[in-house]
Amino acid sequence: MSQVLLDSHEYENLPDLSLAEYFRSGGETLAEESVVLGAAIRGVMAAGERITHKALILELIKMIETTEDVVKSDIVRHTLEIVVHHTTDDI
Repeated sequence: MSQVLLDSHEYENLPDLSLAEYFRSGGETLAEESVVLGAAIRGVMAAGERITHKALILELIKMIETTEDVVKSDIVRHTLEIVVHHTTDDI
């Protein structure tokens, strides 16, 4: 994927600091996942919704459902796993 990594202002839109820090510290290891997360953030914002874990998860699921590229689907799935891992249960 030759797209730009998350801009710092996109990190600011993430729902929690630990998720933002995880992607910031991932460097090249999470380069493709950062691109996917950025697209998910922009998708949620374009829909006029707040950036929440739930909104990101739903956007990533939509991305998986609509892609026919197996490799891209795997990258989106890994991004989804990271977001879910950083999502605390609602109490």
